Amino acid sequence: MKIGFLYVKGALPVFENFGGLPTHLVKENGMVQGKPAHQVLDGLIIPGGSIIESDSVTMDMGREIKKMALEGSFVLGMCSGFQLLAEKTDIGRRSPCPIEKEGLGLLDVTFHPMISNDRVEAVIVNESSLTGGLVGQHITGFHCHTYGEIRGEAPPLMYSWIKRTDYTDNPRKVLSGVKNDDGNVVGTMVHAALDENHALRSNILHYLDASPEDIQQITNDNQRLLRKIKGEIGIKTGLNANYLDIESPEIPPALMIASTGSDSGKTFLNTGLVGALRKRGYRVAVLKVGPDVRDLVPSLYLNKENMEPFSSIRIGGLGWKDLPQILEDLKTKNYHLVLIEGVMSIFTGLLNEKIPFSAAEIAKSADIPVVLVSGCNKGGIETAALDLAAHVMMMQKLGINTRGVILNKVYDEKIAQAASIYLDGIGLDMLRSVPKVIMELRGGTPEVEIKLEDFCSKAMETVEKYLNPEEFLELAEIPDFKGYMSYPDILSKFQKNWSDK
Repeated sequence: MKIGFLYVKGALPVFENFGGLPTHLVKENGMVQGKPAHQVLDGLIIPGGSIIESDSVTMDMGREIKKMALEGSFVLGMCSGFQLLAEKTDIGRRSPCPIEKEGLGLLDVTFHPMISNDRVEAVIVNESSLTGGLVGQHITGFHCHTYGEIRGEAPPLMYSWIKRTDYTDNPRKVLSGVKNDDGNVVGTMVHAALDENHALRSNILHYLDASPEDIQQITNDNQRLLRKIKGEIGIKTGLNANYLDIESPEIPPALMIASTGSDSGKTFLNTGLVGALRKRGYRVAVLKVGPDVRDLVPSLYLNKENMEPFSSIRIGGLGWKDLPQILEDLKTKNYHLVLIEGVMSIFTGLLNEKIPFSAAEIAKSADIPVVLVSGCNKGGIETAALDLAAHVMMMQKLGINTRGVILNKVYDEKIAQAASIYLDGIGLDMLRSVPKVIMELRGGTPEVEIKLEDFCSKAMETVEKYLNPEEFLELAEIPDFKGYMSYPDILSKFQKNWSDK
């Protein structure tokens, strides 16, 4: 029995495990073992990622998917894969006019901008090859999308309860899955649905009429497929790597990449670091302070790791898990390094009475070393250097383990060298500068990036050229959670240090 998995640029093949069902890769030409996919496969899973934005599905592949759908084969689209099965998707979140990408038209819905990054519970409302016998039951998973508003006439399959959309509290129930009239083609926005809800996986196997022998074969073939997928960094990059045969500590060492403000380039640099370290054989976990796990997608695209229930560090009630729980979860995962991406400025939220509510408090609570990034694109190199110096001095006074700084998006190296005098003598182990990188396509952040693979490749190339990935390994330390500072203590230290001459 053969269950295909769409493996094209922009796809996230190990973002989740898809119930351990995929057995064969289907690439741009739509062929499997030298034959058209619809003649070989019993079913097809289309993963999330930036498949729609990347225009990575060829006409040949599109024809094969349509043939499978019309012949009654099982076809599941997840997130971006769901969008591929739809009529069209408006990817113009920051545009006053729609920017529409056409889908295959197998599901009668359209997608529109709506950001959602919640862990979710969804209720099943209809029968299908995925949900037979489960109407009225609840499933779990997570949302991670920018274009999540679904409109149209396709029969609804499930609704998710969400807490926030577009960075604002807005609790409600939203459509998160539909089917075609025959029920063999389904789409859902609930990532990890097959992994966390085994009844869905069982329904697929039942629909495919899989025998116990078939199921064992699927399991074996899936393990071989995973080894093949994980051996490649990204997709069609030509880069391959094995994992280093070195034992990791019970809790792996951690390092936070934080910044002086938004749009500093920390996601870009974090992505490049993950790719460069994966190339050298290291297994790297990536975490995000706060709920916006979309920032982790480029890193996961390169290093082929799952988005985990512990990927988001909760602050102020926003996010997925508290830091102490996350450190416990990491004990069983055998990572060599944990890279934590901050949120906005490292101090953003520090004076909120909710504890913790900033990346600074997360770093301080477990003595996690910090490398601070400042972008030169807004106030110039001089302002970026002064921002770094001011931030570092306050971090040191608050007792935050500050190890290094990166002056990012530098447009004149001579000015950068002159400005670095602001950072001399403040006890840093690392002071680096990275030049401004020209991105050929619109956007320099994942949420507006059309070509995910180009963003990732450029990030990896930049880090390998201008930074030393092993240096970041040396800066990391094993975290030791000691508790959060109290609000009065934070306020007292902040006000006192601010007034110090």
